[in-house]
Parts: sequence; structure tokens; C-alpha cells
Amino acid sequence: MPGENLSRDEARERAALLSVDGYEVFLDLRSAVGDGNGGARTFRSVTTVRFRCNEPGASSFADLIAPRVTSVSLNGRDLDPGEVFDGSRIALEDLAAENELVVDAECAYSRTGEGLHRFVDPEDGEVYLYTQYEPADARRVFANFEQPDLKAPYRFEVRAPEGWTVWSNGAGELADGTWRFAETKPISTYITCVVAGPYHYVTDSYRRAFADGTELEIPLGAMCRKALAPHFDAEDVFLVTKQGLDFFHDHFDFPYPFGKYDQAFVPEYNLGAMENPGLVTFREEYIFRGKVTQASYEARANVILHEMAHMWFGDLVTMEWWDDLWLKESFADFMGTFGAVGATRFKDAWITFANRRKSWAYRADQLPSTHPVTADIRDLQDAKLNFDGITYAKGASVLKQLVAYVGQDAFLEGARRYFKRHAYGNTRLGDLLSVLAETSGRDMTEWARSWLQTAGVNSLTPQVLLDTTGGRIAELAVVQEAPESHPRLRPHRVAVGLYRRTPEGALERYARVETDLHEPRTVVAELAGAEAPELVLVNDDDLTYCKIRFDENSLETLRTDLGALTDPLARALCWSALWNMTRDGLLPARDFIGLVLRFAGRESDIGVLQMLHAWANTALVHYAAPAWRERGGELLAEGALGELRAAEPGSEHQLAWARFFAAVAAAEPDLKLLRELLDGTTEVEGLVVDQELRWAFLGPLAAHGAADESVLAAELARDDTASGKRHQVRCLAARPSAAVKAQAWAQVVESDALSNALVEATIAGFGQSSQRELTAPYAQLYFAAIERVWRERSIQIGMDVVRGLFPAFQDRQETLDATDAWLSAHADAAPALRRLVLEARDDLARGLRAQACDATAADR
Repeated sequence: MPGENLSRDEARERAALLSVDGYEVFLDLRSAVGDGNGGARTFRSVTTVRFRCNEPGASSFADLIAPRVTSVSLNGRDLDPGEVFDGSRIALEDLAAENELVVDAECAYSRTGEGLHRFVDPEDGEVYLYTQYEPADARRVFANFEQPDLKAPYRFEVRAPEGWTVWSNGAGELADGTWRFAETKPISTYITCVVAGPYHYVTDSYRRAFADGTELEIPLGAMCRKALAPHFDAEDVFLVTKQGLDFFHDHFDFPYPFGKYDQAFVPEYNLGAMENPGLVTFREEYIFRGKVTQASYEARANVILHEMAHMWFGDLVTMEWWDDLWLKESFADFMGTFGAVGATRFKDAWITFANRRKSWAYRADQLPSTHPVTADIRDLQDAKLNFDGITYAKGASVLKQLVAYVGQDAFLEGARRYFKRHAYGNTRLGDLLSVLAETSGRDMTEWARSWLQTAGVNSLTPQVLLDTTGGRIAELAVVQEAPESHPRLRPHRVAVGLYRRTPEGALERYARVETDLHEPRTVVAELAGAEAPELVLVNDDDLTYCKIRFDENSLETLRTDLGALTDPLARALCWSALWNMTRDGLLPARDFIGLVLRFAGRESDIGVLQMLHAWANTALVHYAAPAWRERGGELLAEGALGELRAAEPGSEHQLAWARFFAAVAAAEPDLKLLRELLDGTTEVEGLVVDQELRWAFLGPLAAHGAADESVLAAELARDDTASGKRHQVRCLAARPSAAVKAQAWAQVVESDALSNALVEATIAGFGQSSQRELTAPYAQLYFAAIERVWRERSIQIGMDVVRGLFPAFQDRQETLDATDAWLSAHADAAPALRRLVLEARDDLARGLRAQACDATAADR
């Protein structure tokens, strides 16, 4: 990644000097086919940029990452590409007040999901292309000024192989062999987009009549690879799309501004989705090849709405620099759930948010790399790593609290004014706070300082003092604490709920008080005299962002009666709190696993259930004392199999338990059952072992040496698709063989032959919790290789390798010491690389502390 970075200071200097009037971009993509599956490695890119310079005679630069530049012309003067192009920048000297730059280059197709990605479908040999740029990979496709505040309109022209269709941000038409697209509104480089190939394409339309008598019609499109067409439920995608457009039109009072609305589900995608205006791209895994639970459909709907919210928060109004990434991502993350609850069938989406999204935020906020929601982004590598749980989930959580703080009407009116005031422009934090201050009448400065400009998560713990009879509350207080690393206490608006058992055995709320917390200890006076509770739930209804703790009586109630909680949100909040206690080394991992075994079978919310499965597995492999792991795995497998057999035949709960059983299966009887389910000699009533479930069963069989290369080859022949190939590669790398591990390591670390998707699959297979001894030698190799990998590979592949191959399963003090030694010896390594290693080190240290806590449980 040498020479490809861009600093904030450089961007600000260039933005102060230049303004861009428009781009014309011509791409010749005919080289994508015609040379067998290999195809050509490059394509022609011709860019014309018209821009102004407010200091004539000054110098600047344009961005381009390309193997070769054929010609460069500035204001009619031909420049020597060898002199002005260094591989990532084009030097521009002696600029005029008005300038025209023309760059003719050979750009490279990507296999890493960055720039213009080229994918060959193994099923039918068809070639598919798509672009992905955020934060700064448009320069891999055309010459530009790659920073968000130099917005401009774009005109794209594309020549493609015969029979292909091409899409871009604007509407397009084919004439004389060239696809020509309508000029866009002023947008940033990173949200321009091209998708090309023989995609399966479905159309629909959206119509909206407004109160002023005007009407809006938006052409809708949805596409995927031809091989996925039989699985593509475009009607549900369109349903959610229309519901979302209605919702945002109702609340934003600013008509969708970008013409058409296409949605492309593309292969080997690094992200969940990307908000390119008029042409949103998604990972194709949101097209479900087998049976999935409603949680998967809810997740897809959330992503559709998240990207749609970006049309206003991010595309119409864009942050000036990546410091204010939260201005788009936090809002979109909040609006995805807000819209799902308000407009779609997923009315319990806030439960998913509390249980899943906040879990991501809490983890990120306790890492050494935690940062304020408004972050300090020095350069593009910083920006790449800040698409994290703070920017997304914590930011969304803070916005949820802001809505409670200023009121929903004031919040939405602030958004409406923000759009109208800054349409097609760029903003900073203060621009949003000023409109919210106008609409709410509140001073937003202190709120922003507490919630947006400081890092860390507070813990809230109830203290209950009963009267002399023990029947009523004499005093109930909430204690707020902060870690030493981030000691700030914050204002919290919380609901405190009191729960007790009913005669029927249910655990239900009988009192609730909302209050503001400002001090280290706050007495909730309104609850004095209330009947003594069996459970006190601080942050009932999930109004604020905090870690919940319990008093001893409440914790004991949860140990015996967690499953009796009738309110699904309260239950989800308790599960989340117990998980945080486990991660913090306050609750032994075996106790958390015991709670899952005791009560998860009664969990009605499928998303919460699947989260519990993931947490239980993590507790087993990272937080349980090593001496207890085998027994813990046996208990989980036994419990999962029991719930699988007890679940309603054909239900989504049955499917979830089947997948979890496969994930924890290790003993020979369990592996034998998986083999029998695969070959059909054993059945579980109602359980359909479709192709995706077959691969889920084959994963553990391969990892435990019960499915060899021939078995996996036969399965690939059965499922000779792109998805099947990824599954097979993962399973092949999971086999318990030293030769297999050596080959997988070499394919990922020593070679760049694999695509991003196959790198990800190989890494996923390489690391198995049951193979700690087998992969132990790679801990030393890891620390010897990562700086070279970071230097030589793209940032996406670098991130995948550094995160994915960290020796997390070598969970002992020696690994922690080796990590510290690397950090000490590489103080000058790239900050983004050091951040990844520091995060992995923190996870390892947390695991060791949790294991020590769990070991004490053995002595009880």
C-alpha cells in the first residue's frame, strides 16, 4: 500500500485550492471477456475533469492508481506520464483559473473487491463486473480528486462486451455500441458506480403523490447473477424498498433526488452494501439459497433501509472529511431500525438492535482503539478502519437516545432543515447540531461533548435498600461507573423497571419510572415505598447506551427465572447484560453457558436465539477454562440436540438449533449423526437438509477429520457454484492436517492468487478451536509476516490477514507476550496495522481474564 495514502491535511489544502465543475468518464470494458476465463487484466479508462483553481499558477495533484498511463493533457498541453505520474498521483503544475485535465490510462481489474472487481462464475463461465470505492478506490478506475468534499456531477460512458447490460448512477441507454448515462447530481467520488455483465434484472416502479399536487415516479430495478436467479425473491426486495421510500418521504419532506433506484446483489463483495445513489450494491449472500430464519430477512430489510437512508444522510448531504463519518453511518444505522419498525413487517427490530447491534458497539467501545463517535481521522487508512462498531452501532445508539432527549418531532424537523440547507453540499458536526438546537430549543453543545466527542461506555448498577419488613423499597439508587481509561460520566435518560413473579409463574413488570442520571449515584425517589422487586432492570426499554449490571437479588432471579420474563425486549436486555458480564470476567463462562442451556429453548425471538448461540460458542472457545472446554462442548452439543428434537418440525427455531448443533458437534456420536443426516439414513422430522445446511454440517466433519478431500470434491460436484466453491475452500482448509495448514497459509500469506472471497474462506477454515496444537507454529510466523503483508497487499486483504490469522486460539500468556514484543519492536509500523494488532491483543487478554474467572467456578 505504499504511496496510496491521503492525509486529512492534504485533502484540506486541495479543497481550499480547487473546485470541480464536472467529470466525463469513458470506460472500455470489452477486455473483461474474450480470453477464456482469464480475460485481460486491464481496461481502458479515459477521464476528462473540468475544475477551477482559486490561485492561478499553483500546483496540486489528481489521484489515480493504475498500471499504466498512456497520456496526460492539462489545458491542452501534453504532459509526460513518466514525469507526472508516480503510480498513485498525477502532479499538476501551473494551474489556470479554469482547467481541463484529460487522462488516458490502463486500469486494472480487481480480485480484492476494491475498484472494478471482476468475477468469473464457475457455474456457467459468465463474467460479472461491479465497482466498490469507499473510502478511496474510485481512483483505481478513473482519474479524480479522491476526497468527499470535492463533489461534482458525472457523465459516464461505457463500452462493454456484446450482450451485456451496463448500469451506473444515472439512467442509461445503448447507442452505437456505447452505454451513455445521464449526468448525475453533484456527488462524491466514492459513491459513483458501474455494474456490468449478463445480470438477471427485474424491474418495478414506485409512485408517490405529494400534498402540493406534484407526483414522483422512481423506476426500480434489482439484479443478481443469472445462476442465482432461481433463488432471487425480488418481490420482497421491492416490497421493502417501496415501504422505505414511503417512510422516508413521510419523515424527510425531501423527495428522493437521484432518479432511478437500482439494487445490485453482487459476488465476492467485501461489505454488507454500499449506498451509491441510484445504484445500491449489496453482497449476494442476501439472496438466500436455502431456508433461513426471519432474522435473515429482517437483517436484509434493515440493510435495504440503511442504504436508502444514505440517499439523504451521506449522498445528498455528505461529510466534509472522514472525521464526520458518523453523519452518514450512525444516522443510516439508526434509520435502518427506525424504518423497519415504522414501515415493514419487522416490528420487533428494536429488540434486534438492543441485542445484536449494541453488542457490537459495546465490544468496540472497550477496545484500546475505541474513539469518540466523531473521530480523529488522519488519513485514508484511519478512515478504512473506522467503519466500526463505534461509528455504526454506538452512533446509532446515541442517536436513539438523542430522539428521546429532544423528542422525535424536533429530531425529524432538524433533519428536514439539514437536508434543505445543505443539499448537494458537505457538512461538519456543527452544521447538524445547529439545526437540532433550533428545532429542540436545547443547547446541544454539552450533549455533543458527552456523547459524540468522548469515548467509553458507562456501567449502571442498581442499589436496593428494603425497609425493616423487607416488603417494600426504602431507597433505590443507580450507580454510574466509568473505566479508568475513559472516566467520563454522562447524562443518561433511563427507565428503571421493577419485576416480580405472578401467581402463574411469569416474571412481569409492575412499576416503571423514567429518570435522568447525572451523578455517580442517583436516588430514584419515585420508587421509594414500592413493593420489593425480584428483578430491577436499569435501562428498561433500552433508552440509553450503557452496560447494565444487576444487584445480587436480581442476578439470582435471572439464574432461576430468566425464561419467565414475558417481555421480549426486557429478556433481550438481560441476556445482553449477562453476556457483557461474561466478557468482563464477572460471570463465569460456564454459568453463562448454563443459562443458555436452561433458558434459550424458551426464547421466542429468533434473532435473540441465534445471538445466544453465537455467544455461547464464543464463551466456550475463548472464555471457558481450558480444563472445562471439552465438558462444556459436550453439554452444549447435548443441549442443542435436545432442543433440535423438541423444536416444532419445520420451524425456524428447529433450523437454528440444527445449525448450532453442527457448530458445537465434536464427539463421534454427534459427528456420526451429522453424516447420517447428510446421507439421509437418519432424519429429524421437519428438518430439510438443503444445500446450505449440507455445507454447515460438512464444516465440522472436515475440521474433525470425518470428511476428506474426496467427500468435499463430491459435494462441490453436487453444488458447483460460486457459493459451493467458497464453502469447499473453507472446509478444505479446516481439515486437521499439518500439510493442509501449510498449504492454506501459503495461499493466503505468500501468494495473491486467491480472490478476496477465497482468501476469506481459507482464513475461516484455517483457524479451528479444536486444532490449537496444530496451528501453534503459525503464531511466530504471523508476527514475522504481517508487516510485509500490510506493505505489499491491498488494505482489504491486509485487514483480512491481520485480523483473521492472529493466533487467537493460542490463548496463553506466551502469545500475549509475543504480541507485546511485536508492538514494542514495531512502534513505527503503520498506525492502522498497529491498531489491528492492538485490538487482537485486547481480545486475547480479555479471554485470559475470563478464563481465570471461569476457573474459579470449578472451586465452588
